[in-house]
Amino acid sequence: MIYEGQAITVQLLDDGIAQLEFNLKGESVNKLSTHVIDELNSAVAAVRARVESNADVKGLVVTSGKPVFIVGADITEFLGLFSAEDEVLFEKTMQAHSVFNALEDLPVPTVCAINGLALGGGFETALSCDYRVMSTAAKVGLPEVKLGIYPGWGGTVRLSRLIGPDNAAEWICAGGEQRPDAALKVGAVDAVVTPEKLLEGAVDLAKRAASGELDYKAKRQEKLDPLKLNQMEQMMAFTSAIGFVGGKAGPNYPAPVAAIKAMQKHANKKRDDALAIEAKGFVKVAKSPVARNLVGLFLNDQALKKTAKAYEKDAAEINKAAVLGAGIMGGGISYQSAIKGTPVVMKDINQAGIDLGLGEASKLLTKRVAKKKMEPAKMGEVLNRIEPALTYAEFENVDVVVEAVVENVKVKHAVLAEAEKAVKQGTVIASNTSTISISRLAEALDRPEDFCGMHFFNPVHMMPLVEVIRGEKTSEKTIATVVNYAKAMGKSPIVVNDCPGFLVNRVLFPYFGGFAGLLRDGADFQQVDKVMERFGWPMGPAYLLDVVGMDTGEHANKVMAEGFPDRMQADFKSGMEVMVEHKRFGQKNGVGFYRYETDKKGKPKKIVDESSYELLAPVCAERKEFDQEEIIARMMIPMCLELVRCMEDNIVATPAEADMGLIFGVGFPPFRGGGLRYIDEMGVQAFVDLCDKYADLGPLYQPTEGLRKMAAEGKTFY
Repeated sequence: MIYEGQAITVQLLDDGIAQLEFNLKGESVNKLSTHVIDELNSAVAAVRARVESNADVKGLVVTSGKPVFIVGADITEFLGLFSAEDEVLFEKTMQAHSVFNALEDLPVPTVCAINGLALGGGFETALSCDYRVMSTAAKVGLPEVKLGIYPGWGGTVRLSRLIGPDNAAEWICAGGEQRPDAALKVGAVDAVVTPEKLLEGAVDLAKRAASGELDYKAKRQEKLDPLKLNQMEQMMAFTSAIGFVGGKAGPNYPAPVAAIKAMQKHANKKRDDALAIEAKGFVKVAKSPVARNLVGLFLNDQALKKTAKAYEKDAAEINKAAVLGAGIMGGGISYQSAIKGTPVVMKDINQAGIDLGLGEASKLLTKRVAKKKMEPAKMGEVLNRIEPALTYAEFENVDVVVEAVVENVKVKHAVLAEAEKAVKQGTVIASNTSTISISRLAEALDRPEDFCGMHFFNPVHMMPLVEVIRGEKTSEKTIATVVNYAKAMGKSPIVVNDCPGFLVNRVLFPYFGGFAGLLRDGADFQQVDKVMERFGWPMGPAYLLDVVGMDTGEHANKVMAEGFPDRMQADFKSGMEVMVEHKRFGQKNGVGFYRYETDKKGKPKKIVDESSYELLAPVCAERKEFDQEEIIARMMIPMCLELVRCMEDNIVATPAEADMGLIFGVGFPPFRGGGLRYIDEMGVQAFVDLCDKYADLGPLYQPTEGLRKMAAEGKTFY
């Protein structure tokens, strides 16, 4: 054994080829923590010492002892590292560079055998080797931009020299995973082999390089030298890339453009100078609020998965499901269950409903086939897992029922009571209600312990969140079973306690309340939409209400006003009420705040409709332009304060779940990290001061005593 550590071993194979293997003890995957980087440094030093003192090592293959190669850096260390002073972070980055340089500079040829995922720092490890052999089962990529940073361990330097700046910019700025054929085509890897041939292929390549058959020194030199493009070619490549990527990424995600600018700056430099330029730019993006928030978002997502996994041990097995109420929502839920492998009975009271539900599932599957994401035969398999029914005859064998009928207490009570009589003892029943109290709905049931909420978001196939709502009498086994079913459907479940609107709608409607107040005071809904879209929302509040459906919004608003009359009961007529009165429901009937026409792709296209202003005039002050910061404050304060109240009322257990609920449920700008992280980023005291500035607008803007106490004690949510 040449070297042995907790994560890395180096041993001599036959014919003078050494094997450096990553196999992090106690972990299911390999990742590059500070400790592992230190071990890599020691392992490479041991190889160099062996080469220099003994001629028995003629080449090195770098492998993994796990199903993945290396999934990347240890992201749990990022926030601590990024909080260091600029000089300290730069020095730490340069120290990591020295380790990868030492691997690259070994006096023998090096070959990386990529057996599985090689992402971020894992792929940068592979790029430090002279050759890369990739398994047909592997994927490579540099996804750092998704965390608000760019590759900082040589990725921008080595990849741009290997595959050219155009390809490198595309790979780095998209942050996607690349399949073997794509990697081979551009020259990111040198060979692709079947998994069982991987080690043999890597060793063979190392032997050929060691014997002089392949010129590994010339291959290596390409990465050490400047880019082989003249000034005109460089200008064309980088200028066009910055324009294109900047347009797609937008101003709120600076890392992709920063990556291209770094490549442009170091294009004419040799490796060591180029790496210093990369590191300097890396420090700048790593210290940005966007990076902090996106890394925090990743960690929150991991926490969410860990919380959901903890329910597995108490969950009942689900072999077959049922959906009550077909239609668009029922069809979407049935589709999602079936495509993920759980057969489902889809029941409605009439054939028209069944046809609508099956049509929705069929439409979604047809789109997948058209995009070549699914074989036609597979589509048939999925549809066969959806069993249409007009009676409860097929319910005796189901393990979970999801009720998705109209949002009406009496109707739901009747349907839930019928369903309970039709299912076997122990079958879990869940309601897809978006606002109605689960404890209230449970009043219709003999076994309320087997009942909970399972709130999907529309469109079901696209929205990742499912709220699992615990009623007063819901058992933990019921919660665990529904959490597990949501996971089996490919969703991210968050368990919340019962209240009007649960978590997401309870927090969303104060946001709409802020919008209603702005309109009342003379704001132009188009200006509000534009400001909030620049803030980072996928659509502004007027547009969002049009998409949700004005009648749906008004119904939910009444439920919220009844539940929280002190702050959600408006003392004025809102713009939404005006739209409903005039049957302007939004996209569903072609006109709301905006008018809609169908574009060439069959999608609704938003058009300004001046008649909206005429209808709003009687309930709004004279139209005027508002300061952008005032619009943001008046929209965001009510939402963030309600999220604080949800924490204080124990509706949601952790800040991570609260923020992920907003991001997954209503599209809160991801780069801002969530409502509670937004408060932290501003400073709790600064947020309280901002609330006090607008406190005369009413209870929606008045901080809780708990938040004031947090501010006074200097506490934060994270």
